[in-house]
Amino acid sequence: MRTFLLIVMGCLGYVATAGAQATVTQPNEDSLYFVTHYRQDSAMIEMRDGVKLYTEYFIPVDASKSKQYPILMTRTPYNASRGGSGLYSRSGYVKLMREGFIFAFQDVRGRWRSEGDFVHVRPEGDNPNKKKQKEPDESTDTYDAIDWMVKHLPGNNGNVGIFGVSYPGFYSTVAALSNHPALKAVSPQAPVTEWFIGDDVHHGGAFFWMDFFVFLPRFDQDNPYGVNDRTFGVLPFKSPNNYEFFLHEVQTPKGANEKFFKDSIAFWNDILAHPDYDEYWKSRNPLSHAKGVKPAMLTVGGWYDAEDLYGALETYEQLEAQNPGATNKLVMGPWCHGCWWRDAQSLGDISFGAPTGEYFVDSLFLPFMNYHLKGRGNAPALAEATMFETGANRWQKFPTWPPKELDRMTYYLGDNDALTTSAPTANTSFSEYLSDPDHPVPYQNAIHWQRTTSYMLDDQRFASRRPDVLTFMSEPLTQDITWAGAVVAELMASLSTTDADFVVKIVDVHPDDDTLALASLEGTPPVMGGYQELVRGEILRGRYRNGFERGMAFKPGEITPVTVTLPDVLHTFRPGHRIMVQIQSSWFPLADRNPQQFINIYKADPEDYIPSTIRIYHDAQHPSAIKVGAIPAWPK
Repeated sequence: MRTFLLIVMGCLGYVATAGAQATVTQPNEDSLYFVTHYRQDSAMIEMRDGVKLYTEYFIPVDASKSKQYPILMTRTPYNASRGGSGLYSRSGYVKLMREGFIFAFQDVRGRWRSEGDFVHVRPEGDNPNKKKQKEPDESTDTYDAIDWMVKHLPGNNGNVGIFGVSYPGFYSTVAALSNHPALKAVSPQAPVTEWFIGDDVHHGGAFFWMDFFVFLPRFDQDNPYGVNDRTFGVLPFKSPNNYEFFLHEVQTPKGANEKFFKDSIAFWNDILAHPDYDEYWKSRNPLSHAKGVKPAMLTVGGWYDAEDLYGALETYEQLEAQNPGATNKLVMGPWCHGCWWRDAQSLGDISFGAPTGEYFVDSLFLPFMNYHLKGRGNAPALAEATMFETGANRWQKFPTWPPKELDRMTYYLGDNDALTTSAPTANTSFSEYLSDPDHPVPYQNAIHWQRTTSYMLDDQRFASRRPDVLTFMSEPLTQDITWAGAVVAELMASLSTTDADFVVKIVDVHPDDDTLALASLEGTPPVMGGYQELVRGEILRGRYRNGFERGMAFKPGEITPVTVTLPDVLHTFRPGHRIMVQIQSSWFPLADRNPQQFINIYKADPEDYIPSTIRIYHDAQHPSAIKVGAIPAWPK
């Protein structure tokens, strides 16, 4: 009861500070509703191997044999006791609370008050029958937890739904693999899915170390939410400038361990020990077990999710491929990580014209859960793919994703920084730049100590002014052009060294007379005339151009094809706008630097990092191009 008493005190506005008497503020209407309409309890639910998992649940006070509610569950490594406060403190969750569900929050194995050993993205067992599988994994733990809840939680109607964002999104995906008969609906949201190719830890094999440098030390502490927010790893920050800190203090992935972690972060050591896409990483992708999934699925992601954009798209795609005919739907909005549970009317300098988070909860998530858990409404009418069209700020519905009816478009890089639909005719033509690891290209312009949430649509003028960033730009458009699906950059490149990274960015260049700005911004609004709005960007560690399992060195001076596949888009470039492609070889400190030598990067020392002259060819024999699908005759 102690947890619920603390929640009640918070709901009623009791605020205590050190050295001062508690003060009382006005109660919040939503928190009062929560206190008066729900009761809380907890249990240690025993798994099949005897390990007990801590679970908190909140049951409507009127739940009874005559009035029953479905169970809506989240499994998390981030402390189940934080779940209750989310029900009345987040605008989206408030609607779930008032709609009426039994809410359950469970600490996964080895975290917080649960017993057992924790394993990051624990590999799944091979037995498709989770009821009979003897060795525990996350899906068997889900099966056992659901089995206990439908038998013991009073007033439940026997139906269970599971959802979660980010790491809890991973646990939602594996929950679907349990196929417990009571589990009717699952919504993986920004799900951790593939930690080498596209989510969190790596993108295209490049180590996204900045996030994990901060995340892992906090995650491994008993109370990560009590840690001073302004920390770099295990030490207080020395500079508010993450660019300078990682370049001069941390320097290398190995240096992070030697200078800061000192072997105290086991998973960091695991990352360094597995530089290629080996069985360690492959076994952690739950989608390799995703055949025969029975619950209805609603996968949710954000076009501007800096952590798990890849995971949402890949989860939907693999579920669709392995489960033909199943209920499997996709929602992609103009959101940062988990922002669909907020108002989400804007992000950074860009407005979306309406509170898109409200649309998600009211028109998508609640109808989906109400239909499958309560038998109410018309969720089958939800489109297969409900996608927000950025650039035009409107929702679109598709019977398939990507859409089947697409014009295949090819945009060629050309002389004089041109981007055209005409193939090059020159005999020899290239653009070149010097990629210097001592002066890497920053991922954003402002000074920050931690990664921003809005870098994925930020103004890129800071980058296009640099000599180590190539830019290719179209003429002003005369009509709408809507790109849909994956964007593929097919580059013909040569290096003066044996390795390099390739960052490709698609940019929407606003007209010089564009006056669009957020009216709600305090102070001076951004200058939108000439604004270079990032639409999509991705990195590929060049050694993995032929596959992630085994790197391959470049031969200096030899023209080599390099294909960079960017995550899907649904974006409209408006009349008067231009399409720009930017190419560079560092994205710092978002991704670690490439020494630009074919060596084990995780064993590299600062002196191993050398400059490389990189050429991107655009002649008749070696055309470099961007290939994408475009929606024909798209209505205005």
